[in-house]
Amino acid sequence: MEPQESTKRSQDEIHDTATPQQQEPTHDEPASKRQRFDESAETQNGTTKKSPVDRVKGVAPIKAEYLIVAPGQSAKVVVPDVIDDDEAEGRGTIEHQQQGDSRDAGKGGKRKKKTGQNKERTFGTFSDAQRLCNSVAWTPEFSPRSCKFGERCNGLHDIRKYLKEGRRADLETFGGKCPTLEKFGKCPSGWRCLFVSSHSKEVEHEDGRKELVLTDKDGNTYPDDGDTGDANTEVVNNVEGQIKIDLSRKRVQFEKSDKYLRWLEKDTQIFRDHHHKQKDGGAEALDYRAMYAEPPFKPSEKKRLYFGRETPALAPLTTQGNLPFRRLCVDLGCELTYSEMAMGMPLLQGAKSDWTLMRAHKSETTPPRFNGDGPVAQGYDNSKDLKFGAQIAANVPWVAIKSTEALARFLPHLRLIDLNCGCPIDMLYKSGAGSALLDAPSKLERMIRGMNAVSDDVPITAKIRMGVRDDKFTAQKNIERLALGSEEHRDILGAPGCAAVTLHGRTRQQRYTRAANWEYIAETAAMIKRLNEKTDSLTDTIREVDERTLPNGGRMFFIGNGDCYSHIDYFDHVDNTKVDTVMIGRGAIIKPWIYEEIQTGQYLDKSATERLGYIEKFARYGMEAWGSDELGINYTRRFLLEFLSFFSRYVPVGLLEYLPPSINERPPAYKGRNELETLLASKDYKDWIKIRFVHVSFDLLVGLFADILFDILVRCSSARHLLRFLLRLSTSQTRMRSRRRVERACFMGGVGDVKVVRYEKKGGKSCRG
Repeated sequence: MEPQESTKRSQDEIHDTATPQQQEPTHDEPASKRQRFDESAETQNGTTKKSPVDRVKGVAPIKAEYLIVAPGQSAKVVVPDVIDDDEAEGRGTIEHQQQGDSRDAGKGGKRKKKTGQNKERTFGTFSDAQRLCNSVAWTPEFSPRSCKFGERCNGLHDIRKYLKEGRRADLETFGGKCPTLEKFGKCPSGWRCLFVSSHSKEVEHEDGRKELVLTDKDGNTYPDDGDTGDANTEVVNNVEGQIKIDLSRKRVQFEKSDKYLRWLEKDTQIFRDHHHKQKDGGAEALDYRAMYAEPPFKPSEKKRLYFGRETPALAPLTTQGNLPFRRLCVDLGCELTYSEMAMGMPLLQGAKSDWTLMRAHKSETTPPRFNGDGPVAQGYDNSKDLKFGAQIAANVPWVAIKSTEALARFLPHLRLIDLNCGCPIDMLYKSGAGSALLDAPSKLERMIRGMNAVSDDVPITAKIRMGVRDDKFTAQKNIERLALGSEEHRDILGAPGCAAVTLHGRTRQQRYTRAANWEYIAETAAMIKRLNEKTDSLTDTIREVDERTLPNGGRMFFIGNGDCYSHIDYFDHVDNTKVDTVMIGRGAIIKPWIYEEIQTGQYLDKSATERLGYIEKFARYGMEAWGSDELGINYTRRFLLEFLSFFSRYVPVGLLEYLPPSINERPPAYKGRNELETLLASKDYKDWIKIRFVHVSFDLLVGLFADILFDILVRCSSARHLLRFLLRLSTSQTRMRSRRRVERACFMGGVGDVKVVRYEKKGGKSCRG
């Protein structure tokens, strides 16, 4: 899990930054080797330029013409408040616990006792005013199915009453057309869809009765075949409801896990007795090797993995690493994705919420890019590889082992299973999961060994931090143990089988108050290189080490994580820090096209219109994933707002005085190059709402004042260009109405037989007169 984060830049990073005028950054020249400039200002072509030394620490260098300065004040740059991204988690802080929620208070102002796992975060509820019974939710008005609750049912069975009183009116977004219907030809939300008017009609029968029926994309009536399944065939890893019920009622047997756990319990007790008697120095100290018993089975041979320069990864992000966002990142060039962190115990209990996190889009099942430039394990087949991996968290070995067997059994599209050993959130840490495992290396090793034993052919990986405390880094010792095993076990059991390790360059205590420590990551990368060489010499006096315990033919991949915000950062880390690839967290939320920048090796100055297009795409993907009913719309809105809270931090590179940008810099008050860009940079959600009205205002301008504009059109060629621009910004619904007015106005104005046609253009549809 990669919680959203906030840090400050180190002074060395600031001094190593070059201006865009002085140097054109490329991925061939890493940031750490860029030319340093004198502290004094340089004069070129008669103009004086500021040196990068003039940059204020923690402040984005906005060009002077875009800064907003109040009347009577100087243009002095003020350091903005540092944003604490831990607030995005909303957990573990005293302030949050004190604030609470007014809905949590009972009678007399007393707080209700909270239940459930996540007691420290609350959300509002959203549902229809009156619930529609499932027996009529997908059927014609006169042909309902029988309701199993009969007269005891508290849901509505009258479709017309439900449409009038039980829910809010249809939405007018996207021209009032259901995005799911347009995509798949059928809407799975049925009568609950908030775009139902676009796929329903009233049919008059011979006896004069009028019946409401649902239709498909072509206007044909739905056959009443009892099919109420999800029309989205592009989502994979859909676990059947009966399996979840069986899990919740403990009907699912985990034979492999049970056998392994019985052996593990006995072996742990033998080793504990041996350790304590050896520590006491008694003559009767047990010989662990003599008492050792073989495990009931050996791990299966794993699929080979590949992490390389061409495979930038998306971090497993809490709440924001959802399916629509991952899909958006894959569209923009992301090669490896991870699910949101799922808790092991709820998975074993069949919790729908945690199993839903395991769903993936079909674009995540395609093979990642593969150039073969880096080290490739023998037997790696890129055609059988895929992008999507799952991440779980557990506090005891049996939960981690059983949940791993469940994922390997029920999820057919899975690249790897990652164990979270770095989450700093108090709720996990206090339970012994997440970053608490960094101080329990023996338990961590048992978890990885057990997961590797029951995961069939799915590789096991781990994501860790540098340590728990700032004064004690434990990552390198833990990684050595994950690569080779403890000294007592490596000669007998072999390597634990960890195929890859991701290191986030921060400690739990540090959280996100400072920049990621890539120097420590570089030291760890050098250590892992030595460990990969050492695995070849892991032999026993009696036998060779079992190759099934060595992932990727004996090679452990190493991924770095922290503060990557541009292609310059990415290639610097890969080339100089010597990591196999980089996992990107906040940088991908703030600008999802960072993967596109890595592919092209250059900065991409996305316009406000393009960025607005990404927001629309996220909204469409959200409704396709969660539905277009009240529940699905509000899920989409909730995650969209969390997305925008980071997306709004992006400062266009065209507004910056110096490059490269830093993820830890916050801009002073500034204005964009147009109104839409200014609104997108706002931190106020009210301005995000205005984005819609800015777009609508163009439609109103075209629709309400079209006749006046068309009268000007026939007299002034520049006005024709203005109208063409307005038409291009209007919605499709308004565009069709306006096109007819253009043709009528041009004909009446004496321009001649003018036909306004539509043609495809990169980035959207345009109009041409």
